Amino acid sequence: MESVDVLVVGAGLAGLHTARRVAERGLAVLVVDRRASLSTGIRTTGIFVRRTLDDFDVPDHLLGPGVRDVLLYPPSRRSPVRLVSDRDEYRVADMAGVYAHARRSAEAAGATVRLGVRFAGLDAGLARFAGAEPLAVRFVVGADGARSRVARELGLDVNRRLLVGAELVHPIAPGGGPPAFHCVLDPRVAPGYLGWVIDDGRHAHVGVAGYPAAMRVGVRHLLDRFAADAPGVAAVAGPVERRGGPIPVGGVLRRLACPRGLLVGDAAGAVSPLTAGGLDPCLRMSDLAAGVVVEFLRTGDERVLRRYDGGALRSRFRGRLLLRRAFAGIRSPLVAEAAVASLRGRAGRAAAARVLFGDRSFPDVAPTGRSSATRWADVQP
Repeated sequence: MESVDVLVVGAGLAGLHTARRVAERGLAVLVVDRRASLSTGIRTTGIFVRRTLDDFDVPDHLLGPGVRDVLLYPPSRRSPVRLVSDRDEYRVADMAGVYAHARRSAEAAGATVRLGVRFAGLDAGLARFAGAEPLAVRFVVGADGARSRVARELGLDVNRRLLVGAELVHPIAPGGGPPAFHCVLDPRVAPGYLGWVIDDGRHAHVGVAGYPAAMRVGVRHLLDRFAADAPGVAAVAGPVERRGGPIPVGGVLRRLACPRGLLVGDAAGAVSPLTAGGLDPCLRMSDLAAGVVVEFLRTGDERVLRRYDGGALRSRFRGRLLLRRAFAGIRSPLVAEAAVASLRGRAGRAAAARVLFGDRSFPDVAPTGRSSATRWADVQP
Protein backbone atom coordinates (compact mmCIF):
# COMPACT_ATOMS: atom_id res chain seq x y z
CA MET A 1 0.00 0.00 0.00
CA GLU A 2 1.24 3.46 -0.90
CA SER A 3 1.99 5.82 2.00
CA VAL A 4 2.87 9.50 2.42
CA ASP A 5 3.70 11.75 5.33
CA VAL A 6 1.15 14.44 4.44
CA LEU A 7 -1.98 14.27 2.31
CA VAL A 8 -3.29 17.66 1.16
CA VAL A 9 -6.92 17.57 0.01
CA GLY A 10 -7.57 20.44 -2.38
CA ALA A 11 -5.28 21.93 -5.04
CA GLY A 12 -6.27 25.56 -4.66
CA LEU A 13 -3.80 28.23 -3.62
CA ALA A 14 -3.90 27.26 0.07
CA GLY A 15 -3.37 23.57 -0.59
CA LEU A 16 -0.59 23.99 -3.13
CA HIS A 17 1.22 26.62 -1.06
CA THR A 18 1.08 24.44 2.06
CA ALA A 19 2.23 21.39 0.10
CA ARG A 20 5.22 23.26 -1.29
CA ARG A 21 6.25 24.57 2.12
CA VAL A 22 6.03 21.09 3.69
CA ALA A 23 7.79 19.36 0.78
CA GLU A 24 10.64 21.90 0.93
CA ARG A 25 11.37 20.54 4.40
CA GLY A 26 11.82 16.99 3.16
CA LEU A 27 8.49 15.31 3.90
CA ALA A 28 6.61 13.18 1.37
CA VAL A 29 3.53 15.14 0.27
CA LEU A 30 0.62 14.19 -1.97
CA VAL A 31 -1.98 16.71 -3.15
CA VAL A 32 -5.30 15.47 -4.52
CA ASP A 33 -8.17 17.40 -6.07
CA ARG A 34 -11.42 16.17 -7.54
CA ARG A 35 -11.10 18.55 -10.50
CA ALA A 36 -9.54 17.16 -13.65
CA SER A 37 -8.01 20.56 -14.45
CA LEU A 38 -7.01 23.46 -12.22
CA SER A 39 -8.34 25.91 -14.80
CA THR A 40 -11.91 24.76 -14.14
CA GLY A 41 -14.04 25.51 -11.11
CA ILE A 42 -12.28 28.79 -10.27
CA ARG A 43 -14.28 30.62 -7.59
CA THR A 44 -12.24 33.71 -6.82
CA THR A 45 -11.94 36.99 -8.69
CA GLY A 46 -8.21 36.82 -8.02
CA ILE A 47 -7.74 40.25 -6.42
CA PHE A 48 -4.33 40.48 -4.73
CA VAL A 49 -3.81 43.36 -2.31
CA ARG A 50 -0.60 45.36 -2.08
CA ARG A 51 0.55 43.77 1.17
CA THR A 52 0.39 40.29 -0.35
CA LEU A 53 2.39 41.38 -3.39
CA ASP A 54 4.94 43.03 -1.09
CA ASP A 55 5.45 39.87 0.95
CA PHE A 56 4.97 37.01 -1.52
CA ASP A 57 6.51 36.39 -4.91
CA VAL A 58 3.47 36.22 -7.15
CA PRO A 59 4.85 36.18 -10.73
CA ASP A 60 4.40 39.59 -12.31
CA HIS A 61 3.41 38.22 -15.70
CA LEU A 62 0.31 36.67 -14.12
CA LEU A 63 -0.91 40.00 -12.74
CA GLY A 64 -2.94 42.73 -14.39
CA PRO A 65 -2.20 46.45 -14.10
CA GLY A 66 -2.15 48.13 -10.71
CA VAL A 67 -5.42 49.59 -9.43
CA ARG A 68 -5.28 52.81 -7.40
CA ASP A 69 -8.86 54.14 -7.68
CA VAL A 70 -11.82 52.78 -5.72
CA LEU A 71 -15.32 54.14 -6.30
CA LEU A 72 -18.04 53.41 -3.71
CA TYR A 73 -21.59 53.71 -5.05
CA PRO A 74 -24.91 53.90 -3.19
CA PRO A 75 -27.94 52.01 -4.57
CA SER A 76 -28.88 55.02 -6.72
CA ARG A 77 -25.44 54.78 -8.42
CA ARG A 78 -25.19 58.58 -8.19
CA SER A 79 -22.26 60.58 -6.81
CA PRO A 80 -19.90 57.76 -5.83
CA VAL A 81 -17.27 58.31 -3.17
CA ARG A 82 -13.88 58.14 -4.89
CA LEU A 83 -10.76 57.09 -3.02
CA VAL A 84 -7.38 57.42 -4.72
CA SER A 85 -4.13 55.93 -3.46
CA ASP A 86 -0.65 57.05 -4.45
CA ARG A 87 0.33 53.38 -4.74
CA ASP A 88 -0.95 50.35 -6.61
CA GLU A 89 -3.36 48.84 -4.08
CA TYR A 90 -4.79 45.92 -6.07
CA ARG A 91 -3.84 43.73 -8.99
CA VAL A 92 -6.10 41.09 -10.51
CA ALA A 93 -4.40 37.80 -11.30
CA ASP A 94 -4.89 35.23 -14.00
CA MET A 95 -5.92 32.62 -11.47
CA ALA A 96 -5.67 29.67 -13.86
CA GLY A 97 -2.07 30.73 -14.42
CA VAL A 98 -1.50 31.25 -10.69
CA TYR A 99 -2.76 27.74 -9.91
CA ALA A 100 -0.64 26.22 -12.66
CA HIS A 101 2.41 28.07 -11.36
CA ALA A 102 1.68 27.07 -7.76
CA ARG A 103 1.41 23.45 -8.90
CA ARG A 104 4.79 23.60 -10.66
CA SER A 105 6.30 25.18 -7.55
CA ALA A 106 4.91 22.42 -5.33
CA GLU A 107 6.15 19.71 -7.67
CA ALA A 108 9.58 21.36 -7.95
CA ALA A 109 9.78 21.18 -4.15
CA GLY A 110 9.06 17.44 -4.27
CA ALA A 111 5.28 17.22 -3.78
CA THR A 112 3.11 15.00 -5.99
CA VAL A 113 -0.13 16.45 -7.39
CA ARG A 114 -2.92 14.19 -8.67
CA LEU A 115 -6.05 15.62 -10.22
CA GLY A 116 -9.36 13.87 -10.79
CA VAL A 117 -9.11 12.14 -7.39
CA ARG A 118 -12.09 12.49 -5.06
CA PHE A 119 -11.39 12.26 -1.32
CA ALA A 120 -13.93 9.93 0.34
CA GLY A 121 -12.93 9.86 4.00
CA LEU A 122 -10.50 8.79 6.72
CA ASP A 123 -10.32 5.49 8.57
CA ALA A 124 -7.62 4.61 11.13
CA GLY A 125 -4.68 6.20 9.37
CA LEU A 126 -5.99 5.45 5.89
CA ALA A 127 -7.34 7.96 3.42
CA ARG A 128 -10.06 6.64 1.13
CA PHE A 129 -10.81 7.83 -2.40
CA ALA A 130 -13.65 7.19 -4.81
CA GLY A 131 -12.60 4.49 -7.26
CA ALA A 132 -8.98 4.32 -6.08
CA GLU A 133 -6.87 2.39 -3.59
CA PRO A 134 -6.63 3.73 -0.03
CA LEU A 135 -3.50 5.52 1.11
CA ALA A 136 -1.64 5.32 4.42
CA VAL A 137 -1.13 8.86 5.74
CA ARG A 138 0.46 10.35 8.84
CA PHE A 139 -1.28 13.71 8.60
CA VAL A 140 -4.04 15.32 6.51
CA VAL A 141 -4.33 18.96 5.50
CA GLY A 142 -7.84 20.06 4.59
CA ALA A 143 -7.71 22.66 1.81
CA ASP A 144 -11.02 21.59 0.33
CA GLY A 145 -13.04 24.78 0.53
CA ALA A 146 -15.64 26.47 2.67
CA ARG A 147 -17.71 23.28 3.09
CA SER A 148 -14.77 21.08 3.98
CA ARG A 149 -15.21 17.31 4.02
CA VAL A 150 -11.85 16.97 5.77
CA ALA A 151 -13.01 19.19 8.64
CA ARG A 152 -15.92 16.86 9.32
CA GLU A 153 -13.77 13.74 9.04
CA LEU A 154 -11.29 15.16 11.56
CA GLY A 155 -13.98 16.42 13.94
CA LEU A 156 -12.76 20.02 13.59
CA ASP A 157 -14.89 23.16 13.36
CA VAL A 158 -16.80 23.93 10.17
CA ASN A 159 -17.87 27.23 8.62
CA ARG A 160 -21.36 28.35 9.62
CA ARG A 161 -21.55 31.93 8.31
CA LEU A 162 -21.34 31.99 4.54
CA LEU A 163 -21.94 34.41 1.72
CA VAL A 164 -22.58 33.11 -1.75
CA GLY A 165 -20.96 34.91 -4.65
CA ALA A 166 -21.16 34.81 -8.43
CA GLU A 167 -19.20 36.56 -11.13
CA LEU A 168 -19.18 37.11 -14.89
CA VAL A 169 -15.89 37.58 -16.74
CA HIS A 170 -16.15 39.77 -19.88
CA PRO A 171 -13.42 40.57 -22.42
CA ILE A 172 -12.70 44.28 -22.69
CA ALA A 173 -11.21 46.45 -25.42
CA PRO A 174 -7.43 46.94 -25.15
CA GLY A 175 -5.93 50.33 -24.54
CA GLY A 176 -8.62 51.66 -22.22
CA GLY A 177 -8.11 54.05 -19.35
CA PRO A 178 -6.55 53.13 -16.01
CA PRO A 179 -8.48 50.37 -14.23
CA ALA A 180 -10.64 51.16 -11.21
CA PHE A 181 -12.37 49.10 -8.56
CA HIS A 182 -16.11 49.88 -8.59
CA CYS A 183 -18.05 48.77 -5.48
CA VAL A 184 -21.84 49.11 -5.22
CA LEU A 185 -23.54 48.89 -1.83
CA ASP A 186 -27.07 47.80 -2.77
CA PRO A 187 -28.92 45.27 -0.61
CA ARG A 188 -31.39 44.61 -3.44
CA VAL A 189 -28.71 42.78 -5.42
CA ALA A 190 -26.07 41.99 -2.79
CA PRO A 191 -27.66 41.70 0.68
CA GLY A 192 -24.97 41.84 3.35
CA TYR A 193 -22.14 42.51 0.92
CA LEU A 194 -21.74 44.41 -2.36
CA GLY A 195 -21.53 44.26 -6.14
CA TRP A 196 -18.20 44.89 -7.85
CA VAL A 197 -16.55 45.59 -11.16
CA ILE A 198 -12.79 45.42 -11.62
CA ASP A 199 -10.64 44.70 -14.66
CA ASP A 200 -7.32 42.93 -15.08
CA GLY A 201 -6.31 44.65 -18.32
CA ARG A 202 -7.95 41.97 -20.47
CA HIS A 203 -11.23 41.15 -18.74
CA ALA A 204 -13.82 42.90 -16.61
CA HIS A 205 -14.90 40.93 -13.55
CA VAL A 206 -18.52 41.73 -12.64
CA GLY A 207 -19.84 40.10 -9.49
CA VAL A 208 -22.20 40.13 -6.55
CA ALA A 209 -22.25 38.33 -3.21
CA GLY A 210 -24.59 38.23 -0.26
CA TYR A 211 -26.32 36.08 2.31
CA PRO A 212 -28.14 33.22 0.57
CA ALA A 213 -31.25 33.45 2.77
CA ALA A 214 -31.78 37.03 1.56
CA MET A 215 -31.24 36.16 -2.12
CA ARG A 216 -34.70 34.81 -2.69
CA VAL A 217 -34.52 34.92 -6.49
CA GLY A 218 -31.05 33.38 -6.56
CA VAL A 219 -27.56 34.74 -6.92
CA ARG A 220 -27.36 34.18 -10.69
CA HIS A 221 -30.54 36.17 -11.29
CA LEU A 222 -29.26 39.01 -9.11
CA LEU A 223 -25.90 38.93 -10.89
CA ASP A 224 -27.55 39.23 -14.31
CA ARG A 225 -29.65 42.12 -13.00
CA PHE A 226 -26.60 43.89 -11.62
CA ALA A 227 -24.48 43.26 -14.73
CA ALA A 228 -27.10 44.84 -17.00
CA ASP A 229 -26.12 48.34 -15.83
CA ALA A 230 -23.11 47.88 -13.59
CA PRO A 231 -20.76 50.88 -13.44
CA GLY A 232 -17.34 50.75 -15.05
CA VAL A 233 -18.05 47.94 -17.53
CA ALA A 234 -16.51 48.44 -20.97
CA ALA A 235 -17.13 44.93 -22.27
CA VAL A 236 -16.75 44.21 -25.99
CA ALA A 237 -18.44 40.80 -25.88
CA GLY A 238 -20.60 38.59 -23.71
CA PRO A 239 -19.18 36.75 -20.72
CA VAL A 240 -16.58 34.09 -21.40
CA GLU A 241 -16.76 32.59 -17.92
CA ARG A 242 -19.04 32.31 -14.90
CA ARG A 243 -17.62 31.81 -11.45
CA GLY A 244 -19.21 31.35 -8.07
CA GLY A 245 -19.28 29.62 -4.74
CA PRO A 246 -19.58 30.01 -0.97
CA ILE A 247 -17.44 32.55 0.93
CA PRO A 248 -16.89 32.01 4.68
CA VAL A 249 -17.19 35.27 6.63
CA GLY A 250 -17.42 34.04 10.21
CA GLY A 251 -13.70 34.47 10.76
CA VAL A 252 -10.98 31.91 11.42
CA LEU A 253 -12.46 28.80 13.00
CA ARG A 254 -11.53 28.14 16.62
CA ARG A 255 -10.59 24.46 16.36
CA LEU A 256 -8.28 24.18 13.36
CA ALA A 257 -5.96 21.30 14.23
CA CYS A 258 -5.79 17.91 15.90
CA PRO A 259 -3.14 15.15 15.91
CA ARG A 260 -4.56 13.73 12.66
CA GLY A 261 -4.67 16.92 10.61
CA LEU A 262 -5.46 20.62 10.23
CA LEU A 263 -7.29 23.08 7.99
CA VAL A 264 -6.07 25.87 5.71
CA GLY A 265 -7.63 28.41 3.33
CA ASP A 266 -11.41 28.65 3.11
CA ALA A 267 -11.72 25.38 5.03
CA ALA A 268 -10.16 27.19 8.01
CA GLY A 269 -12.33 30.28 7.57
CA ALA A 270 -9.19 32.19 6.55
CA VAL A 271 -11.13 35.00 4.91
CA SER A 272 -11.50 38.56 6.14
CA PRO A 273 -14.97 38.73 7.69
CA LEU A 274 -15.29 42.36 6.62
CA THR A 275 -13.97 42.48 3.05
CA ALA A 276 -14.32 38.75 2.23
CA GLY A 277 -10.77 38.82 0.86
CA GLY A 278 -9.13 35.43 1.12
CA LEU A 279 -5.91 35.34 -0.91
CA ASP A 280 -3.74 37.18 1.61
CA PRO A 281 -4.81 35.18 4.69
CA CYS A 282 -4.66 32.01 2.60
CA LEU A 283 -0.94 32.44 1.96
CA ARG A 284 -0.07 33.65 5.45
CA MET A 285 -1.91 30.93 7.29
CA SER A 286 -0.55 28.29 4.91
CA ASP A 287 2.98 29.37 5.85
CA LEU A 288 2.13 29.03 9.54
CA ALA A 289 0.38 25.69 9.02
CA ALA A 290 3.29 24.19 7.09
CA GLY A 291 5.74 24.98 9.88
CA VAL A 292 3.41 23.44 12.45
CA VAL A 293 2.89 20.29 10.37
CA VAL A 294 6.61 19.70 9.88
CA GLU A 295 7.54 20.27 13.52
CA PHE A 296 4.70 18.11 14.81
CA LEU A 297 5.56 15.19 12.54
CA ARG A 298 9.24 15.40 13.47
CA THR A 299 8.72 15.67 17.22
CA GLY A 300 5.35 14.05 17.87
CA ASP A 301 4.75 16.78 20.44
CA GLU A 302 1.07 17.72 20.39
CA ARG A 303 1.86 21.02 22.06
CA VAL A 304 3.20 22.19 18.69
CA LEU A 305 -0.37 22.19 17.37
CA ARG A 306 -1.25 24.97 19.82
CA ARG A 307 0.67 27.37 17.61
CA TYR A 308 -2.10 26.89 15.07
CA ASP A 309 -4.84 27.99 17.42
CA GLY A 310 -7.87 29.56 15.80
CA GLY A 311 -9.01 31.15 19.02
CA ALA A 312 -5.81 33.17 19.29
CA LEU A 313 -6.04 34.22 15.64
CA ARG A 314 -9.67 35.30 16.06
CA SER A 315 -8.73 37.59 18.95
CA ARG A 316 -6.80 39.79 16.52
CA PHE A 317 -9.80 40.79 14.44
CA ARG A 318 -12.73 41.36 16.76
CA GLY A 319 -13.28 44.74 15.11
CA ARG A 320 -13.70 43.13 11.71
CA LEU A 321 -16.30 40.74 13.08
CA LEU A 322 -18.24 43.64 14.60
CA LEU A 323 -18.14 45.52 11.31
CA ARG A 324 -19.28 42.38 9.49
CA ARG A 325 -22.39 42.29 11.70
CA ALA A 326 -23.04 45.96 10.96
CA PHE A 327 -22.57 45.37 7.24
CA ALA A 328 -24.93 42.40 7.35
CA GLY A 329 -27.60 44.62 8.93
CA ILE A 330 -27.80 46.96 5.92
CA ARG A 331 -30.91 45.60 4.25
CA SER A 332 -32.66 48.81 3.14
CA PRO A 333 -31.61 50.91 0.11
CA LEU A 334 -32.24 54.05 2.17
CA VAL A 335 -29.86 52.85 4.86
CA ALA A 336 -27.30 51.97 2.19
CA GLU A 337 -27.61 55.48 0.71
CA ALA A 338 -27.02 56.95 4.15
CA ALA A 339 -24.06 54.64 4.78
CA VAL A 340 -22.31 55.76 1.59
CA ALA A 341 -23.19 59.41 2.32
CA SER A 342 -21.46 59.08 5.71
CA LEU A 343 -18.21 58.35 3.87
CA ARG A 344 -18.17 61.66 2.00
CA GLY A 345 -16.69 63.66 4.87
CA ARG A 346 -13.06 63.65 5.91
CA ALA A 347 -13.54 61.17 8.75
CA GLY A 348 -15.63 58.82 6.60
CA ARG A 349 -13.14 58.85 3.75
CA ALA A 350 -10.28 58.21 6.17
CA ALA A 351 -12.12 55.23 7.66
CA ALA A 352 -12.88 53.80 4.22
CA ALA A 353 -9.29 54.28 3.08
CA ARG A 354 -8.05 52.52 6.19
CA VAL A 355 -10.11 49.45 5.30
CA LEU A 356 -9.44 49.50 1.55
CA PHE A 357 -5.82 50.71 1.52
CA GLY A 358 -4.64 49.51 4.93
CA ASP A 359 -1.21 48.07 5.64
CA ARG A 360 -2.41 45.51 8.17
CA SER A 361 -2.78 41.92 7.07
CA PHE A 362 -5.26 39.32 8.17
CA PRO A 363 -4.26 37.42 10.13
CA ASP A 364 -1.01 39.05 11.23
CA VAL A 365 1.19 36.03 10.55
CA ALA A 366 4.73 36.78 9.40
CA PRO A 367 5.28 35.35 5.91
CA THR A 368 8.33 33.38 4.87
CA GLY A 369 7.70 33.88 1.17
CA ARG A 370 10.84 35.83 0.31
CA SER A 371 13.20 33.79 2.46
CA SER A 372 12.13 30.42 1.14
CA ALA A 373 14.67 28.28 -0.67
CA THR A 374 12.23 27.90 -3.57
CA ARG A 375 10.32 31.06 -4.45
CA TRP A 376 7.49 31.20 -6.95
CA ALA A 377 9.59 33.49 -9.12
CA ASP A 378 12.36 30.85 -9.26
CA VAL A 379 10.11 28.28 -10.96
CA GLN A 380 9.80 28.91 -14.67
CA PRO A 381 6.89 27.79 -16.88
